[in-house]
Amino acid sequence: MARELTIRILRYNPQDAVNGNNLRPRFQEYKIEETPSMTIYLALTKIRETQDAGLAFDFVCRAGICGSCAMMINGRPKLACRCLTKDLPEEIVLLPLPAFKLIKDLSVNTGVWMDEMSKRVESWIHTSTQTDIAQIEEPIEPEVADAVFELDRCIECGICVAGCGTKLINEDFVGAVGLNRVARFECDPHDDRTADDFYELVGDDNGIFGCMTLLACEDTCPKHLPLQNKIAYMRRKLATVKGS
Repeated sequence: MARELTIRILRYNPQDAVNGNNLRPRFQEYKIEETPSMTIYLALTKIRETQDAGLAFDFVCRAGICGSCAMMINGRPKLACRCLTKDLPEEIVLLPLPAFKLIKDLSVNTGVWMDEMSKRVESWIHTSTQTDIAQIEEPIEPEVADAVFELDRCIECGICVAGCGTKLINEDFVGAVGLNRVARFECDPHDDRTADDFYELVGDDNGIFGCMTLLACEDTCPKHLPLQNKIAYMRRKLATVKGS
């Protein structure tokens, strides 16, 4: 027998206040029949197609690659396209990710935050070397390339930010995703920056020394990045700069 799922979704459109409507955030309940291999994304799509065309949520790839469909599912940040309903109880509560600007319902604007974070940690190669695209690219050791690629797998879904207690307490904290970007360029041999340079970017309580090591970022990361190992490594490295 297929289960009947009760899905409670936080509904709110900030634009209502601009338009003079006094609608407050509210939970709306939907009931749907569970189907084999149903994900939260498929459940939301079914609700929008058959019950409520005005329900807002984000998606693009449906394959756990774009990170667009991240939301709070029964209190934990997850990707809706990768979360199977069979792994959840019959009552499911969905909320938008905290720490990001709400667009409507389950849709939040992670793009603006990620763009500002990228500029803040100067997320690009810093080098004085002139690149000649007519020449063969300078090789690097395979293990170094693997280390850089491992950190480059971040899809910037915002899950580590939403699950971080430090970020929810300190709005200016750069978050694990920002510290991951710093670690990515620190191990890239194409980048000329020193530990002193990285210290200037994140060597304070809003950066590497603000992390309280709650482990939520690594526990919830859908790509299973070694976030805590890299944060601990960067903290030790930058602490030597502070000590000197």
